[in-house]
Amino acid sequence: MKSLGIYIHIPFCVRKCIYCDFLSAPAKRDVQLDYMETLKKEIAAESGKYTDYTVETVFIGGGTPSILETSDIWDCLDSVKRHFRLSKNPEITMEMNPATASQKKLKDLKEAGINRLSIGMQSADDDELKLLGRIHTFADFLKTYEWARLAGFDNINVDLMSALPGQSLKTWTDTLEKTAGLGPEHISAYSLIVEEGTALFDHISQYPPLPDEETDRIMYRETNRILTEYGYRRYEISNYAKEGFESRHNQIYWQRGCDHIRNYIGFGVGAASTVENYRYRNTDSLAQYLKYGGTPAKIRCGEELLSRAELMEEFMFLGLRRMEGISVSEFERTFDESLDSVYGSVLEKWSLAGCLGEKNGFRFLTEKGIDVSNMVFSDFLAL
Repeated sequence: MKSLGIYIHIPFCVRKCIYCDFLSAPAKRDVQLDYMETLKKEIAAESGKYTDYTVETVFIGGGTPSILETSDIWDCLDSVKRHFRLSKNPEITMEMNPATASQKKLKDLKEAGINRLSIGMQSADDDELKLLGRIHTFADFLKTYEWARLAGFDNINVDLMSALPGQSLKTWTDTLEKTAGLGPEHISAYSLIVEEGTALFDHISQYPPLPDEETDRIMYRETNRILTEYGYRRYEISNYAKEGFESRHNQIYWQRGCDHIRNYIGFGVGAASTVENYRYRNTDSLAQYLKYGGTPAKIRCGEELLSRAELMEEFMFLGLRRMEGISVSEFERTFDESLDSVYGSVLEKWSLAGCLGEKNGFRFLTEKGIDVSNMVFSDFLAL
């Protein structure tokens, strides 16, 4: 059986955060209900193509999936279970905003089959949260975390964000200490990127200045130091986990291009899929998605068959995000060509610069390489 990951996009939120460029917006209840019915239709319509696949992971993201009623999530998961073959122990994750949680909702979600939570905390500083447009406080997060544990969740990720407007090294390390001290199984710690089209981008002068590049790098290094002290292992540039709790779903994306092809399908407006090296995405228009009832042939756009060169690129820049790096032998098995014959000049350039290391048949980013990772990745895309 081939393996498959499923992503389900919920495009609703209470209000847009200033940094958010995801496909999400507030919506009335009737729109939410219409969307969830359409989503189930899409799931049913697509399932016939995947009778020889086993679903290893399901990730419900957004937006803010936890804004929905528990019955919505329950029905959605039931649709997946009825139309797809799930493995004996699938990882089923749902993103959650602390302000949309309740003790009962968390208990019901656990009973519905959610076995991994990803809680969007972002910061332990209430002033920073308010500035970002978050609808919760740190106290709200603590309450949600406690309820999640009481509900039986033993696999929790906490999302954090550094390099925020006006953020100091002290407030960032304080956030790290408070989070790690709680002992979640996984911590995602991303550095803020100011994306075009966000409120922060459009009104950047109205906000406190962003930390400079050197401070951003210090924050990153302190992240690794502090979380390592608390028993977390950095397994990807921005992700840390306790032993055995690495995100199975995210690793599907990071290991694209390998000979053991990682397939994933996305359901919902704007969701992307890559199956057997064929890539497509759904329309970004909620109105169009609803109009056509989630009919795959009418909501798809941007369809393409990935070329050999594109697969090689993905193998490199996604694989190098992982701390173990990329396997030289796996590259050669996958593409029937040596790594040096394809990327020799790039590998030599960044190795001489001290940005790429080599050990036990793997090529990986050094600490220096992580600092300039985007530059390194771009070189693998330029050939």
